[in-house]
Amino acid sequence: MGPARDYTIESLDTGLRLMRLFLTHDSLTVTEAAELLSIGRSTAHRVLSTLEGRGFAIREAPGRGYSAGPELVRLGRPAGFAAPVREQVGAVLEDAARRTGETVVSAALTGDQVMVTDGRESCHPVRVTLERGRLRPAHATACGKLLLSLMTAEQVCALYPQERLDALTPDTLTSRPGLLAELAGIRARGYALSRGESVPGMNAVAVPLAGTTWRDRLALAACVPAGRGDAAALERRVGELLRSAALLGATG
Repeated sequence: MGPARDYTIESLDTGLRLMRLFLTHDSLTVTEAAELLSIGRSTAHRVLSTLEGRGFAIREAPGRGYSAGPELVRLGRPAGFAAPVREQVGAVLEDAARRTGETVVSAALTGDQVMVTDGRESCHPVRVTLERGRLRPAHATACGKLLLSLMTAEQVCALYPQERLDALTPDTLTSRPGLLAELAGIRARGYALSRGESVPGMNAVAVPLAGTTWRDRLALAACVPAGRGDAAALERRVGELLRSAALLGATG
């Protein structure tokens, strides 16, 4: 049941409805927002400008409209923890663990952090330990970089307003221009790598798993001790992970 109209603040209601649109739309122009909410273009423009001023929306390149800002991304609960999603992803993880023989995880982006939503641990005596719910800086992980690459450059810059990025290890990317360049490469090849960037001695490769918007996208990764995770081995894992990820569409 909706709120009684006598107690509704019209401008606040419009702003909240517009914010909800960003849960299902990667970007919105003023005209699109006005049409979807049945409001005037001037009203839509004022509300979007207000959201931009508070960090809930980002103005993209001219002509491309607005997208979800860092404050909204931080508030959006990753969809990967929902029971129906976890059940479907579980079958993918089982298959990926069997194909790769390594610890595999699904992960979601929350702000500038990446969170492991589920996973399966390797049977090798020397293996990467599964840590469900663990948060790590997105720019230092394969899953995080893969998910960042699916965002616009404007969104990434808003999440990382400083030129310098925190270093977790000597191999972590520490500059925003360097991160943007790597994300461009990930978009071109379709997968992301991490070599000792978040944990010394641990390498990983990640591919897209699910989702069409920033809120429900997931990444699938294989996490490998560096001793058996050289460049050639990681490249082989890409195909294995993609075959496992394809099962999600087949079961959906």
